[in-house]
Amino acid sequence: MPEPGVSHSAEAPSLAHLKSAVIREPGLDDRGSVFFAAIEMTRMPMILTDPRQTDNPIVFANRAFQDLTGYTEAELVGRNCRFLQGPETSRETVRELRDAVAERRAIATEILNYKRDGSPFWNGIFIGPVFDEAGEIVYFFASQLDVTRRRVSEQAFRQAQKMEAIGQLTAGLAHDFNNLLQVVTGNLELARNSVTSERAQRQLANAAGAAERGAKLTKQLLSFARKARLEPRSLNLNALVLAFAEVAESTLGSAVSVRLDLTPRLPAVTLDRTNLEMALLNVLINARDAMPAGGTVTISTASLQLNGEGRARSLPPGTYVALRVRDEGEGMPPHVAERATEPFFSTKGPGKGTGLGLAMAHGFLQQSRGRLEIESRPGSGTTITMLFPAGTGAPSEEEPAEQRAVLRRGDETVLVVEDSDDVRALAREYLESLGYQVLAARDGDEALRILEREERIDLLFSDIVMPGSLNGLTLAERAQSRRPDLPVLLTTGYNEDLVADGPATPTMDVLGKPYRKAELADRIRAALDRGARAMPAPGEPHHG
Repeated sequence: MPEPGVSHSAEAPSLAHLKSAVIREPGLDDRGSVFFAAIEMTRMPMILTDPRQTDNPIVFANRAFQDLTGYTEAELVGRNCRFLQGPETSRETVRELRDAVAERRAIATEILNYKRDGSPFWNGIFIGPVFDEAGEIVYFFASQLDVTRRRVSEQAFRQAQKMEAIGQLTAGLAHDFNNLLQVVTGNLELARNSVTSERAQRQLANAAGAAERGAKLTKQLLSFARKARLEPRSLNLNALVLAFAEVAESTLGSAVSVRLDLTPRLPAVTLDRTNLEMALLNVLINARDAMPAGGTVTISTASLQLNGEGRARSLPPGTYVALRVRDEGEGMPPHVAERATEPFFSTKGPGKGTGLGLAMAHGFLQQSRGRLEIESRPGSGTTITMLFPAGTGAPSEEEPAEQRAVLRRGDETVLVVEDSDDVRALAREYLESLGYQVLAARDGDEALRILEREERIDLLFSDIVMPGSLNGLTLAERAQSRRPDLPVLLTTGYNEDLVADGPATPTMDVLGKPYRKAELADRIRAALDRGARAMPAPGEPHHG
């Protein structure tokens, strides 16, 4: 900080004027000068405070500052600037500002302030001391700048980076965990078919139930990571909500009533029904937990046209269908709402949730090219909005589930390619018990050597994600280039990037892990009966 009254030569320009100023005539009575007019007309908010008065109050605020905060000059003058602070204002930043004022030095920082209507804004602020010619401080000058848009953009970018990193981590963990679950559930199924003791059956059933819950957990993780294997179809959202209402009422309990507000003649949406129902159920459970004393949950639908505002919501322009769930609960403060979609983040007590509900819904919405939005304030309830792009076709009719009394069998030769020894052994045991001949390979290179050596191979059953030079997709392409009539069935613990995006109509068969013996029997038989299906050309999108 320069010494008051010290001049600076033109030959040695200085930036000292950015840190302090010296004036000859303190006072604000004469406001008729051109400089005063410039201060009043500038778009930059500016104020002066008087540290010689008790509590360093505002003594001048230009019109731009009044526009920024919503206060009139009469409401500003005589008050310390702290009245602009609020519940989320950083106490550390406030201390830095107070220390700078006490030490009569300049400071530049950013602080969260609040306007007259209570809305927050990020304030980029520069404060510098103003001295008289005797070196006594007479004012503090502060220029302001609303930097809310930049702060929000930076925060959104950092959050997106964090969520992407968490998504990559959870997807990898879920993939490995699904391989372990495949071994656990498969061997439990085999064990239950070979024991007769009622007690042993009960113990195995308990273990199988725990494994099923583990599979559900990994499915939620994969949905969050946007790597779940989706089977989208054209749906009538109103019909789905109506069919789901009974499940919702029984889940939420007698203390919570469900109200439906459905807009007629909605466009169809192309979505995976199972994942949509799971997302809706998770949102409803959160709504119930937000109302411990009971209340009303409103499920509503609407059609939206996003044009200019689509970019602000990170969505392309077009027609969207909104599914909203509104509760009358306690609401969430901003810092909780910001983290609500992070996996394992929960404000519930121990044993009352995994913190994956909104994370799963958020991931499913992103994978479905939609968006999840949260509107919540403490004491005002919460509204969760799920936005889906409208489809062009008519909703498809629900197909009744086919009940099979016996496992589908065969005597063909199946080449099983799986890098996990335990999963490969389980698949072999499953298939051999169904009557198939089995050849096994631990990676793609070994599988190609078997294809060159063995004449009769009726089906390639391969994992997608494998170590080595060939993954399952590349292996399938090379295998079909050698044997165009070879059917292919792929399996995976999750959809990696090379299969996560693509058209709504699948171009290949993918069986998700963990799978049951009956599922494997059906899919193997279906692939054999259908015959070879052309693989997509290199560079075309795959979909599983």
